[in-house]
Amino acid sequence: MELVLNNLPQSLIIIGILALIIEVAVLGFATFVLLFLGLSLIFSGTMMYAGLIANDWMTALWVNAVFTFALALILWKPLKRLQQPSNDEQLNNDFADIDFILEDDLHDNSQVFHSYSGIQWQLKSKQPLSKGTHVKVVKKTVGVMWVKAL
Repeated sequence: MELVLNNLPQSLIIIGILALIIEVAVLGFATFVLLFLGLSLIFSGTMMYAGLIANDWMTALWVNAVFTFALALILWKPLKRLQQPSNDEQLNNDFADIDFILEDDLHDNSQVFHSYSGIQWQLKSKQPLSKGTHVKVVKKTVGVMWVKAL
């Protein structure tokens, strides 16, 4: 304990780094409490080491309480937003705006392919389409173009 008391700034920084490691490696950012506490310990230890605040336990306690609260207020909403699931809506781009004429009949059981950009794409449609129909790509997935009649 004497070693920790004599080297309080270094001890705070080490404990802060350990708290961050536990938050990231073990908890995987599931809770932010250790993140805020770890950052607070590192900030206060660095400030003590630089001589900006007094080097005693009472100062360390109060400064960490204030820093942890301030970091929670500042970072809570941005970090919570990062945890929200991403939006998987389709983005419209030039690739989906191509149109062409079908060379074969397209129905549920058919294996119709269209060559585009050097790749053979399988064509699929929600309704059957006959040969010679002018179609437009409305959706694309891996190796598949979904088309509809124009």
